[in-house]
Amino acid sequence: MATLPLIVFDVNETILDLRTMEPIFERIFGERSAMRLWFANLIMYSAALTVAGCYVPFTDIGSAVMKMLADTQDIKINEADKAELTERFSTMPPYSEVPAALRKMRDTGFRLFTLTDNLLEVQTRQLEHGGIVDLFERRFSADSVRHHKPSRQAYAHVEKELGVQASQLCLIACHTWDTLGAVAAGWQAALIKRVGNDVLGVGPQPQIVGDDLNDVADQLIARHKRPA
Repeated sequence: MATLPLIVFDVNETILDLRTMEPIFERIFGERSAMRLWFANLIMYSAALTVAGCYVPFTDIGSAVMKMLADTQDIKINEADKAELTERFSTMPPYSEVPAALRKMRDTGFRLFTLTDNLLEVQTRQLEHGGIVDLFERRFSADSVRHHKPSRQAYAHVEKELGVQASQLCLIACHTWDTLGAVAAGWQAALIKRVGNDVLGVGPQPQIVGDDLNDVADQLIARHKRPA
């Protein structure tokens, strides 16, 4: 039987519940949906800055995007607002199915890692707060190569650090832009269809699509199940 792929997880929204960020945006902008606009712009500008060759840490982009959106509505953002944004982003809880699904995958024999655009210290705090940090063998940050996902350099960093070929890795994410980048880099990928996320009908496609992490875990286990 072929060796199990190494499983690499995106963090924000894939395993941590981004919806818990909504109250701060409802307070500042008057509507919870402003969070989705903020996050979409955060991803867009992290990619745009990377393509332009201008690296900026993810959390700094997040604060700048919130101020930019506020400026378009003549809303004042103060230091307390920025601090609350950072605090909430660093303490998002995992989705309810995540801890058990991670343990099931690890108990099956899969080795688990993370790769996120967050600074390593932010990612570590997130996973420690969620009580799941010990389930991952190692944690990786795009900050190490100063290229945000879906830049090829971000995925290549994991390959280099683990000493494996791209084909030995499988990314689990709920963002199609992330699975697209991973598959284009030669990885396998699984897409979780979190709220507002689904398959894009063009470009490199994930091999697995599921409704939550438990669904994706079961599909991966079935695909790589050892014969009796």
